[in-house]
Amino acid sequence: MQRYFVSPDQMTDSTVTIRGDDVKHIAKVMRMTTGDEVICSNNHDRVAKCEIIDFDDSRVELSVIEWLDRHTELPIPVTIAQGLPKSDKLEMIVQKGTELGANVFLPFQASRSIVKWDAKKSKKKTERLQKIIKEAAEQSHRNRMPVCEEPITFNELISQSNTYTIKVVAYEEDAKQSESAKLAELFQQIDPNKDRLLVVVGPEGGLTPEEVDELKKAGFVTCGLGPRILRTETAPLYVLAAVSYQLELLR
Repeated sequence: MQRYFVSPDQMTDSTVTIRGDDVKHIAKVMRMTTGDEVICSNNHDRVAKCEIIDFDDSRVELSVIEWLDRHTELPIPVTIAQGLPKSDKLEMIVQKGTELGANVFLPFQASRSIVKWDAKKSKKKTERLQKIIKEAAEQSHRNRMPVCEEPITFNELISQSNTYTIKVVAYEEDAKQSESAKLAELFQQIDPNKDRLLVVVGPEGGLTPEEVDELKKAGFVTCGLGPRILRTETAPLYVLAAVSYQLELLR
């Protein structure tokens, strides 16, 4: 069943109103009409199966049939801090990362990032990434849409990391030395009731030794992701899958 996100003020105890691009998608792409059913989420804690009762070119009105109580979010919020990669790799990271349960995507300018985002184009690029996230969240039946922030500096990343209880750096030097046990140990200690996880992944060239040292000083733990060296676009997906295995499949 097709899923759509609405703002909290578009959802009441008995009705939902859909506006914006989703109206065209419902009418022109899905060719739905009155009586058809969809799932709506207010992007917080309310998800409902709804029936279309009326629509025009600007809005779709729906009545709530039943409230759903299906939990599709990871037990803890996970932020992926991604060193800006080349080409369209970030689009793939946010799409697949959304499917795997990420909560926030935080691109940052690493020393070895070849890509430099123009400040004037940053907002437009971030909006495109957010659109990709929305579509992936609907497809994967997420209850909440992750957020993609505009790129920040490395120093801003260090500053923002203070709000997280578990901080991990995917570090290829540890992978070369088969130091993957640290990641498993950290995940076994996670308390879903209080912990927030921040995962830092470098760009194609990896993080510099100086950046890793600064992250360690800020409380990050360097971890290998198995015995193999992963591409920058693979590493965050590996971590998200590992979180799901530890906190959802084993419990």
